[in-house]
Amino acid sequence: VQLQASGGGLVQPGGTLRLSCAASLRTFNNYNMGWFRQAPGAEREFVASISGSNGATYNADSVKGRFTISRDNAENTVFLQINSLRPEDTAVYYCAADIRGIGWLKRDPYYWGQGTQVTVSS
Repeated sequence: VQLQASGGGLVQPGGTLRLSCAASLRTFNNYNMGWFRQAPGAEREFVASISGSNGATYNADSVKGRFTISRDNAENTVFLQINSLRPEDTAVYYCAADIRGIGWLKRDPYYWGQGTQVTVSS
């Protein structure tokens, strides 16, 4: 299984990015998908999730109102739209997948992708 994240880069504060994660999962629509991030010197933290069964989304409090997770089951891809970027959003962003409940995805995802670097700086 491969989870290929892309879309990161260097952006100025207040800017936007759209991260993508293409998954080689045969039954992608059955998987709960999520995004995590890890800032320098910090632990990896949960950012957002989207359910495979009903598309329900959940965002961490730190990103509510600015980050939007979505998915395209036909393309086996999950997205993270990031608006109003702040320097504290600088991190490596990882996508993850788990066919078990959302709780498992948030705590200990079964599949991890490689990260994509997001740097917010003027």
